[in-house]
Amino acid sequence: MDIKDLTQAMHDFVRAKGWYEPNSPRPQKPLNLAISLNLEAGEVLELFQWKDAAVDKDALASELADVTLYLLQLASVCDVDLEQAVLDKLRTNYTRTWDDA
Repeated sequence: MDIKDLTQAMHDFVRAKGWYEPNSPRPQKPLNLAISLNLEAGEVLELFQWKDAAVDKDALASELADVTLYLLQLASVCDVDLEQAVLDKLRTNYTRTWDDA
């Protein structure tokens, strides 16, 4: 599967739940999706809180999947070609440096 396939699978799920409907209790608007993305990323961070050892890999996979789904949805709703955005960002990052030296 590629990003387009994953995005389509996410759309199929959201549509099946009725969340694209005008009266949905979970309107798929950019602000709502950005908030949800941040909350899910916080749940990833929470898995590492107060731990020196490895986290539960299944729990981490589940939370990373949630982050990915919200990211795909936000990009789609905002008409961002996420695949191209990643490639553009990588190209830009190759020209950057992060070292102070």
